[in-house]
Amino acid sequence: MSVPTTTATITADKNLDAALAQVTTEIGRTDGKASLLLAFNGAALAGLASLAGAPLSTAARVLGALAVVAIGSATVLLLLVVRPRQSGRDRASFPHWARLAEAEIRACMTGDTRTARIRALSVIAVSKFVRLRRAVDCTLTALALLALAAVGALL
Repeated sequence: MSVPTTTATITADKNLDAALAQVTTEIGRTDGKASLLLAFNGAALAGLASLAGAPLSTAARVLGALAVVAIGSATVLLLLVVRPRQSGRDRASFPHWARLAEAEIRACMTGDTRTARIRALSVIAVSKFVRLRRAVDCTLTALALLALAAVGALL
C-alpha cells in the first residue's frame, strides 16, 4: 500500500534534500578556508622563525612573541576545524553504521534519516565556522602585532 504523495510532501522532500546538500557544502567550504589559512599561518611562522636571531628591540621582540602566540592559537583552531568528527552518536552517519551488522544497517535504511543527518552535520558545520572565525581573529591580531613590531623596529 503506497502513501499518496501530496504537494507538501514533495516540497518537504525537496527542502530536506536542499538543506542536506547545503550543510554538506558549508562543511567543505570551512575545510577549504581552514586549509588556506593553515598554509598562510605556516608561512608566517616560518618568516618569524627566520627573524629569531636578528637584533631587535625589546618591544619588537615582545610584540613578535605575542604574534607567535596568536598565530599558534590560530593554527590550533584551524587544525580543530579540519579534524574529522566521527562520533557516530547521531545514528544517521557512517561512524554509527560502521558498528552495525548488515541486517542492522538495512533496518536503519527503512526510515528517512535526512533530518537526523541535517541536524548532525549542522552541529559540525557551526562548530567549524566558530573555530574558523576565532582563527581568523587570532591571525588578524597577529598581523596587527607584527605591524606594530615592524613600526617599532623602524623607529
